[in-house]
Amino acid sequence: MINHIIIRLGEMSDLSSLVDFNVAMAKETENIDLDPEIVAHGVKTVIMGSVHGFYMVAEYEEQVLGSLLVTFEWSDWRSARFWWIQSVYVRPEFRKLGVYRTLYAHTKVLAKQQPGVCGLRLYAERSNEQAQKTYTQLGMHKTGYEVFEEAISMEG
Repeated sequence: MINHIIIRLGEMSDLSSLVDFNVAMAKETENIDLDPEIVAHGVKTVIMGSVHGFYMVAEYEEQVLGSLLVTFEWSDWRSARFWWIQSVYVRPEFRKLGVYRTLYAHTKVLAKQQPGVCGLRLYAERSNEQAQKTYTQLGMHKTGYEVFEEAISMEG
């Protein structure tokens, strides 16, 4: 475990790290090569306004160790928002040292402090058993839902 990890909102000075993390995560988990310019535009869009969500960054000794993105889903059933945790990444050399656990705990505290947030959700690759084990250990559980998608464009 690393003690004294600082968790803070992502800012423009984190752009390079967040882009690198997204590109690395896509390659590692899905063997997809993302275009860093498109990712940079996407990350900037989130950082410059809160309508899409926000990044949480884990920092230790002024080095960004990991991050996650929170996006929003409105639930008409609950008349409240789910916070979706996405783009989770921890630098390989800092995995299993409590970085994600600390990011998640901080995000959960923020969610509980926000009126109108009814829960946290995330999706994981079926083959990423280590990630699923981590999420379960933190109190999350699998739902009865399957995720479906139809890609329209990688750029929007």
